[in-house]
Amino acid sequence: MELNNFVKSIQDIMRNDAGVNGDAQRIEQMTWTLFLKIYDTQEEEWEIYEDNYKSIIPEHLRWRNWAVDKKDGKAKTADDLLNFINQELFPTLKNLEISQDTPMGQKIVKDVFEDNNNYMKDGVLLRQVINIIDELNFDDYNDKHAFGEIYEKILKDLQSAGNAGEFYTPRAVTDFMALMLHPELNEKIADFACGTGGFLTSVLNILDDKVSSTDDRELYKNAVFGIEKKALPYMLCATNMLLHDLDNPNIIHGNSFDRNVMDYTEDEKFNVVIMNPPYGGSEKKTVQDNFPKDLRSSETADLFMSVIMYRLKENGRAAVILPDGFLFGTDNIKVSIKKKLLNEFNLHTVIRLPGSVFAPYTGITTNILFFDKSSEGTKQTWFYRVDMPEGYKHFSKTKPMKLEHFDDCVSWWDDKQSIEIDGFDKARLYTIDEIKDNNYNLDLCGFPHEEEIILPPNELIENYQKERAELEAKIDKTLVEIKKLLDIE
Repeated sequence: MELNNFVKSIQDIMRNDAGVNGDAQRIEQMTWTLFLKIYDTQEEEWEIYEDNYKSIIPEHLRWRNWAVDKKDGKAKTADDLLNFINQELFPTLKNLEISQDTPMGQKIVKDVFEDNNNYMKDGVLLRQVINIIDELNFDDYNDKHAFGEIYEKILKDLQSAGNAGEFYTPRAVTDFMALMLHPELNEKIADFACGTGGFLTSVLNILDDKVSSTDDRELYKNAVFGIEKKALPYMLCATNMLLHDLDNPNIIHGNSFDRNVMDYTEDEKFNVVIMNPPYGGSEKKTVQDNFPKDLRSSETADLFMSVIMYRLKENGRAAVILPDGFLFGTDNIKVSIKKKLLNEFNLHTVIRLPGSVFAPYTGITTNILFFDKSSEGTKQTWFYRVDMPEGYKHFSKTKPMKLEHFDDCVSWWDDKQSIEIDGFDKARLYTIDEIKDNNYNLDLCGFPHEEEIILPPNELIENYQKERAELEAKIDKTLVEIKKLLDIE
């Protein structure tokens, strides 16, 4: 079955189930079943190469022993299947006994099920979903890696830039960032808000091409580290890593802010950090207390920048996506973070991205900051603007950004030169003194804007008052309609 048709077939079945409400639940339902199928396939491989392999999953709960329909009329279905999943499978996997010695490849099963649920209420429909998933063949290397297409289809259906500002990072962007960082097999590489593992996957694809021996393969399997706070992305990431041949994926289900940043040891730091921190979210006072006073922001992107700076090894390097608000922000905390960045790190390049890169999930304009851990700090910073490609007015779901759209930037990277187009800087080098004199405002080489017509003050005030009156009238009308529906006087 074609991968896109596979996802659509399952979603169509679930739409007929009264227990599944909306895309998020459909995807969660699909993902835990996929995880069990994939994990069972992985265990078949482990059984071949490991003497006396013992699964952490009780024998009768392993996919092969209850999910596979052998067409002999004995496969669980209807109420029998629902009772098994709700009363045996989930309670057991949520409460698996683990210890400090439990390998991550086994611990991950409990982590995946701890915060997830079975939403389906129709056991016949659930049997249909399980049968479709069981048809997938993950034994073949190419099929395994083609599964990334399923992830991208799932993610594009799920993402809607929720209230914490989280959204799917296009593959072109993750691949570009990974390429520019030049990861090596002997390095420790991290994403502290790894989501479904898109950045880690881009890194692993590069590292996979460098593998030429058994020792290299071991380095590959232990190269990446991730932390993800939310259950569904964590489950997707864990599955994704298994499919990339990481037997014991070092992916943690937790919060990157739960630890005091001053407490990290050298062993807990990384050679490379690559990530797109969630923006717009806020954190509690107790979380902010894990940061030095001058860095205590309630803004998640600010806090992630501090975590990155405290967890990057000497001479380590990072590529981080941040919104425009970080670049031009001049409040005390943002300035403190930027001062630390420029004083203790070499912010060598800032890539300005077009506003529609993340369309349709968000219109927030973003940037990629490339910096190294350096005791000398920043002496100068290059800024480069990636313009919309010819023939594009904006990117969209059907016309996403492609890696080739970075070609000009990649060519410029190794031989950086100033570029001016129509009187506007596309690429330019700024000294640290120029940046300091600009009050640490990094909003440089931005996108040219059409000149706005500046109205006389009285006319401007009149227009604002008119717009406010129209908006208030709409709100009042909506409130009246709601009260009628609720039968409120």
